[in-house]
Amino acid sequence: MLNKFLTLNCVLVIAVGSVVVNFPDGLVALAFVTALSVIAITIIRRSPEEKEFLTTLFLVALALRMAFGIFVHIYDLRSFFGGDALAYDAYGQNLLDVWMGRDQLRGVLLFQDDPASGSAWGMNYLTAIIYAVFGHNIFAAQSFCAVIGAATSPMMYFCAKKIFNNLNVAKLSAISIAVFPSFIIWSGQLLKDGLIIFLLVTIMTMVMQLQEKLNYRALAVLVFSLAGILSLRFYIFYIVLVAVVGSFLIGSSSSNRSLFRNAVVMILLAFALIYFGIGRNVSTEYEVFGNLQRVQSSRSDLARAADSGFGTETDVSTPEGALSAMPVGFAYLMFAPFPWQASNLRQAITIPEVLVWWAMIPFLIMGLVYAVKYRLRNAFPVLIFSLLLTLAYSVFQGNVGTAYRQRTQIQVFLFIFIGVGWTVYKERKENERILRLAAQKRVDNQFAGGGRLSQNV
Repeated sequence: MLNKFLTLNCVLVIAVGSVVVNFPDGLVALAFVTALSVIAITIIRRSPEEKEFLTTLFLVALALRMAFGIFVHIYDLRSFFGGDALAYDAYGQNLLDVWMGRDQLRGVLLFQDDPASGSAWGMNYLTAIIYAVFGHNIFAAQSFCAVIGAATSPMMYFCAKKIFNNLNVAKLSAISIAVFPSFIIWSGQLLKDGLIIFLLVTIMTMVMQLQEKLNYRALAVLVFSLAGILSLRFYIFYIVLVAVVGSFLIGSSSSNRSLFRNAVVMILLAFALIYFGIGRNVSTEYEVFGNLQRVQSSRSDLARAADSGFGTETDVSTPEGALSAMPVGFAYLMFAPFPWQASNLRQAITIPEVLVWWAMIPFLIMGLVYAVKYRLRNAFPVLIFSLLLTLAYSVFQGNVGTAYRQRTQIQVFLFIFIGVGWTVYKERKENERILRLAAQKRVDNQFAGGGRLSQNV
């Protein structure tokens, strides 16, 4: 009954809110969201387990993201919460004008073959495609991102379930992604963050599935997701590729059949990556974006761009400098913004979430210890990806706001380990309670036995 009530309210929030935005853009966006949601729910309900839970969770996550997106759209707060959305809107329309022959390419290079096109050319193409179908409608484009962001929650359920085979861990991880404010903020707007997070979770889920058996559909989804990551943030592509290849090299089993399956998957994956021209672009992208001098230049710009910069005197242009910057960078990446350093409204409104995040850290540590000790093979791709991206961002980041935003790309997997830690903690408490009750029962029996003996005497 509660699930039906929540589902009905979520549908009403999405429908009424979308129409209120403006006409006809809101109505067009509502039709787009409805079509995407039907597809997502159809896929979700093909699962043999927890259909109602996952459907309700998806709709709750979608309603939260749509409500936030409506708020941002009505009060014109995109520059406050995520100015990149305005850039993608302009570049997407510019690209569409080029396709339609209405304009020449201007303002920004948009093509994959040019390394100067930046790390988010895929967003420009995605926005242009949506505008080609629905017209210049930024609300429809951001609603697409909201649906994908909401779909991350059930996908996280499947990912966590495959890694730890525990229902509580899977549910806790999925619920956290659905309701945590930072995930709502970054996936409720026309931003690449929500798409990246969804693709990362999809990649890890497909890796788990391919380690169980050779599935060409899962392989196709894996390749598509890797290509999507490459179009949105290329350096994450290389980090996740290391995690994927490493997981197949280690494997979840040492049997000959498993080794053969993993070899086949890696060969097919290599051919697919060659088809996408990965080898051709690696050296160029490294020269343009991967050297420490460029990292230092980008980090300095981030540190000086706003009041929330930190480590303005840090120099990461040498290996020694990069290593020395890691401890402070790690602290800001994992724990900022610090309540006592809040210097503006954007930082101040994140403080409640940050305090909740800090309270989860002990469970995160417990979950990581458990995973390393008992589920290392299964958790390897998630662990190695999270570690490598954490180290990279610890060097690269020089701005509290950017660190808070990009932390979600790591946080999405850390919530799995928080779920593990919480489950382990609850089981320990339950075991302690059972032992106390058993001890108390023995004491009571001893006293009862003594009482009967004295009566017999």
